[in-house]
Amino acid sequence: MKALTYIALGVIGLATIAAVNPAPTTRIEFDALESYPEGITFDKVANVYYVSSARLGNIGTVTPTGVYSVLHADTTLKSTYGLKIHPDGKHLFACVSDANYSKYTHPLTRMKMARLIAVDLKTGKKTMDTDLSRLIPGKHFANDLAFDAQNNAYVTDSFAGAIYKVSPDGKATVFAKDELFKTAGTGLNGIVFHPDGYLIVDNSAKGQLFKVDLKNPKNVSRIVTGQYFTGADGLLLTDKNTLTMVVNGGIDKIFQLSSTDNWQSAKVSASTLVTDRFTYPATATQNGKNIWVMNAQFNQLLDSNSVPVKTFAIQQVNYIPVK
Repeated sequence: MKALTYIALGVIGLATIAAVNPAPTTRIEFDALESYPEGITFDKVANVYYVSSARLGNIGTVTPTGVYSVLHADTTLKSTYGLKIHPDGKHLFACVSDANYSKYTHPLTRMKMARLIAVDLKTGKKTMDTDLSRLIPGKHFANDLAFDAQNNAYVTDSFAGAIYKVSPDGKATVFAKDELFKTAGTGLNGIVFHPDGYLIVDNSAKGQLFKVDLKNPKNVSRIVTGQYFTGADGLLLTDKNTLTMVVNGGIDKIFQLSSTDNWQSAKVSASTLVTDRFTYPATATQNGKNIWVMNAQFNQLLDSNSVPVKTFAIQQVNYIPVK
């Protein structure tokens, strides 16, 4: 009788622990040894996720059931980061750099490379390769990109503190470089196009958001948020007034920000829980009504004693409203 009591108490105890420590949200796990994917974007036509690789430079596909395959491989790419499908639906654009984690890093490219490439989604072959590093002297880190309504691409350079513009014919120019962008380390990062005619970008080191006018890129203003988001990374605009922000660097949470004044200011309207256990989340994409985030696991790369990670996870966001 006592043994049954102990067993019952044990079951109750386990149930209590489970209630206190709920399981993380749904994950799509896939094996891609040592790839450390950073960028992600969903292709609703092909029903696959495209993921980049900060370690190997590969660009791969992941099915909803977790099957990974390489779409494009080229060691000269060093590292690939932000990904976006071109509005034509036929090409995938990727930011290419040698900023920190590449297995193929080289003194000639380390913190000097900044490229924007396009890959044909059917063949996996590279169709465009634009060098951005010559536009501004100094260190470079092409990190993320967004397209406007005219199919121009805008690329953040986290080290140069600049946003580049690449026209549909591949011509690259410096679009915006402002005092507000300046910072040590990784600065400008995530970027989205707002259909009302401006860009929203975040700054990882400052933990701030900025609004950049497309017609007058010298018109840069800080979006008042009432708090800092140090480690801010990928951004995703789900509607005109709602923005998803991925934050890593130990915080490892996803925030939903809302604005009622055309992004002069914004406030946190929802966030994920610590118990969701994101592992260095980097970027986000939308599949139907659901938001999915790439867990880059860069924390493993900072540990010299860790072995290369084989299994990675795309994790669903479950927002909890902030009261």
